[in-house]
Amino acid sequence: MRHAMLLVAVLIAQPVAAPQDEFKATFAKHWQMAKEFTLAVAEAMPAESYDFRPTPEQMTFGRLMTHIGAQNSDSCAVATGTIALPEPAAQDKTTAIKYLTQTFDACAAALQAIPPDRLSAEAYKFQGQPVLAYEALWYTFTHMAHHRGQAEVYLRVKNITPPAWRF
Repeated sequence: MRHAMLLVAVLIAQPVAAPQDEFKATFAKHWQMAKEFTLAVAEAMPAESYDFRPTPEQMTFGRLMTHIGAQNSDSCAVATGTIALPEPAAQDKTTAIKYLTQTFDACAAALQAIPPDRLSAEAYKFQGQPVLAYEALWYTFTHMAHHRGQAEVYLRVKNITPPAWRF
């Protein structure tokens, strides 16, 4: 019984992380992994195929990469109250990978600097409904993952095996 009471006392005395701090840590961890995975997908496409598009209606691979970066930057900036990086006009491999890297890094830095209570603040409205900053960050992540999956299909159409999935 004394051991159980001691255990309860120890558990009660342990500091509990605020949900916003847990969110920041979890998001940052997965954002870094997503960066590495997305860059691996971008690297897998040969430079001469960055103008490839599977159908006329689709973006080129290079445009798809800069689109991911632009939305990373725009959505993260709205969520964190920072300024988005301008999207480059060029969509070649070197430019696209540099831009993607910059947008992932800028978002990670903005997330690190954001006061935890801002994560629960309204970032914008969507169809009249408030979107909180942490929801805007999840949107950013979902958008990036969606288009990265699309990019993997581009690789497969070119008979390139995409990098192994990471979590």
